[in-house]
Amino acid sequence: MRLRFIVFVLCLAGGVCLAGDEKREADFADGINKTLTIGKAVWLEAEGKKFLGLYTETEKAAGKGVVIILHDMDGHPDQKQLIYDLRVFLPEHNWTTLSLQMPLREVGVEKEDYYALFPEAAARIQSGIGYAKSNGAENIVVVGYGLGGLMGIYALSEQVADIKALVTISLPVPTTENKTAPTLELIKKIKMPMLDIYGAVDVPDVTESARDRRLAAKENTGYRQVKINDEGHAYLHDEGLLVKRIYSWLGVTVEAAPVAQ
Repeated sequence: MRLRFIVFVLCLAGGVCLAGDEKREADFADGINKTLTIGKAVWLEAEGKKFLGLYTETEKAAGKGVVIILHDMDGHPDQKQLIYDLRVFLPEHNWTTLSLQMPLREVGVEKEDYYALFPEAAARIQSGIGYAKSNGAENIVVVGYGLGGLMGIYALSEQVADIKALVTISLPVPTTENKTAPTLELIKKIKMPMLDIYGAVDVPDVTESARDRRLAAKENTGYRQVKINDEGHAYLHDEGLLVKRIYSWLGVTVEAAPVAQ
């Protein structure tokens, strides 16, 4: 609740609390609905706003659970290459996926301009968890890419019920005075199993903070950090390797992890 209070105070101080760009979301949704061939579009609701999710089921009746996928800054739930590969290939390994449209700002804003949207992002993640549970999911995990990973740890640092594990890909540690995005402090609050993946040639606020992230997570016995050699922020060379790393880790970790209450 402290982080949400800080956001509220900052909004009051600035005289306005910036809202997301709903037109961008609608444009993305329209384009996705016209081209979607794998999975189905579902409309979820959080804080009185409807948003798009893409639900892709595993073919096996006894799947392992649901992976909730959070895209990077300025992205959408079917964005190629990484988000698309995660949502399509994880079901081939017995994990149903629910890829969520996270709140957007207008084109051209800086990463810091997104931080005021984190409470809304947390509400969307909670809505996604509710949808997964309504479809019978017992094992639910969150996978976030870039800013989506930061939104994920923000949400799960406050509310962890029903989540078994967290995976972050290219998790940034922004150089900022904005207290809504204290990545290292949020990591310290994560007690569930966490896989922190980044590329050896990732962006500076990811690679240069790798040691700091490990130190922040030193009290979490379920934390693991993996560096993928010769890969950058977008992981364009071998998404198959990345997906394999994730489902292999989940296969070992989730079955041994109790659901947080």
